[in-house]
Amino acid sequence: MNHEETPGEGGASMPHGPAAGQPAPDAGGGEGGEGGEGGGVKKKRRRRRRRGGVKKAGDAAGEVAEGDGAAESGDAVEGEENAEGDAEVAAPKPAPKVAPKPAPKPAPRSEPKRDSKPSPPARGHQAHDDDGDDFDPAQAYADPDAAPDPKADERDNLPPVEHLPLNPETFATNMTFDQLGLHPAIARGVADLGFRHPTHIQATLIPIFLNGRDILGQAKTGTGKTAAFALPLLHMVERGVWGQALILAPTRELAIQIHSEFVKLGKHMPVRAVPIYGGQPIRTQALKLEKGCEIIVGTPGRLMDMIERRLIDPKAVRFAVLDEVDRMLDIGFREDIRRILKMTSSDRQTVMVSATIRSDIEDLARRYMRDPEKLVTTAGALTVDLVAQHYLSVEPWDKRRLLHHLLTHEEPALTLIFCRLKKTVDDLAYHLNKHGIEAHAMHGDMSQSKRNSTMRQLRAGDLAVLIASDLASRGIDVEGITHVINYDLPEDPDLYVHRIGRTARAGRDGVAWAFVTPRQGKLLSQIEDLINAQIPKMDYPDFEASPRPEGFREEAMGGRPVYEVQNVGEKPRNRYAEIERPDLPKAKETAVDMAKFPGGIVPTKMPPNRMRGKMKSGR
Repeated sequence: MNHEETPGEGGASMPHGPAAGQPAPDAGGGEGGEGGEGGGVKKKRRRRRRRGGVKKAGDAAGEVAEGDGAAESGDAVEGEENAEGDAEVAAPKPAPKVAPKPAPKPAPRSEPKRDSKPSPPARGHQAHDDDGDDFDPAQAYADPDAAPDPKADERDNLPPVEHLPLNPETFATNMTFDQLGLHPAIARGVADLGFRHPTHIQATLIPIFLNGRDILGQAKTGTGKTAAFALPLLHMVERGVWGQALILAPTRELAIQIHSEFVKLGKHMPVRAVPIYGGQPIRTQALKLEKGCEIIVGTPGRLMDMIERRLIDPKAVRFAVLDEVDRMLDIGFREDIRRILKMTSSDRQTVMVSATIRSDIEDLARRYMRDPEKLVTTAGALTVDLVAQHYLSVEPWDKRRLLHHLLTHEEPALTLIFCRLKKTVDDLAYHLNKHGIEAHAMHGDMSQSKRNSTMRQLRAGDLAVLIASDLASRGIDVEGITHVINYDLPEDPDLYVHRIGRTARAGRDGVAWAFVTPRQGKLLSQIEDLINAQIPKMDYPDFEASPRPEGFREEAMGGRPVYEVQNVGEKPRNRYAEIERPDLPKAKETAVDMAKFPGGIVPTKMPPNRMRGKMKSGR
């Protein structure tokens, strides 16, 4: 017989009172034939009750013991006595047995009911998915006897997100989520996270998504692109239709994060999402798919594997989303994406989003879409204005010393350092730990369990310095990252935008530093042309450069060799080198029309900084 359950001790579920047709516990008997025990056993019971804090009130029937567990059992005994009427009790009843409290454990995952209100989430407790590594705040039940959380007061004193000053560049302050036409349960989930106003990409993309249009969206990093497609998907998917929404991500970490966002945003919706990615046993993920889910979040390689095993039916896909589309349609993933989309239904709705979309990627993306609407919310610079960007001039052999100098003098709260090679990541982490700075490494050659452990520590705020390859540059959203350091400038200028986008997220401030060697002046200029902004130089007078060590070999730039054609076109700009400003010929005083120069100031030199055709016009 099924009974309604409520949270009991240790987060476990307990039935309300005695089940129908079953007697309440009393002195006369119980489960396991305890009614036939002798007096010696009863004395042991009394000693156990005294050790557990249960005090005997007297020999009268229906003693009441102190404590939550005893009170619940006492209520059950009282109910039985009322049912029996005024019948005389032959023997006195001892206090009900109090079972020892089990250790707190997560509540089992269950699908929320539409007509039932879930219990409030427990502070300091987490409920996990089947594999135990996906946080589900909707399934964390309260435990009144749980030990206090030492960080609870610190968290309670933090202001909610909606009370922080909203940056009009990021948020649409004239609109709320209630005005976007989403299901009330979805809006309630967003409100539980502390958000009231959508960002510009959310306010623009969600209504178009709900109208069924294909979308190609571009927005700055940290402006909520994941929620922009997750919220309308939660609204539009049909419950019980398995595998109707497919979200593709380039990295395992991003796939796990997107799934976590679906869980948090849809905690009041009876919709299930499952992450599919490499590095985890296929059997574990296959069991999740067999249980059924409306939304699948995965990486292309593992998704192709599941389709070939016939665990996923691509013809059932009604919605397809490509996050970080510029990386998804790159050479490495292009063939897998083409095969996956070709197997899906031709009348699907397709949405592709990223912070950087080149013209060739846009042309390729439109081949898989039907008359898409392009949304661009990156007016002005491509990077968020709240990121304070600087570059530091350094010789290659001094980069380690300069990094150690910055970390010991600036003392940032949480620093994310990007390197170009995996070997550099490991060597730099070893060097910093050797010199007293705790640093952790993360790159693609590490095991998935180690990567998951590092990401959990990063999200929990247990790390001070994380050194990573570009594996962590795509879409990773971790609160508290105050500084991003480009130890190696990326060869692809687009990666610079994604790297520094790990800080200054959701309207917060951030700092981004880049180490630039003399050979990388042209690369710095390309980055400035891409982001449409000038990166100022930062000097450290107390840092002394050292002479070139004997036998030092500079790291190869990598990539394809670049051949320059001489005497053709304009010479490539180099921001690192001194910019020459040729003097203009002096204007003749008689030929100057003072009406053209307000204030009487006549220019005699070229301007110090020119946009080189990057200034956007109104045409």
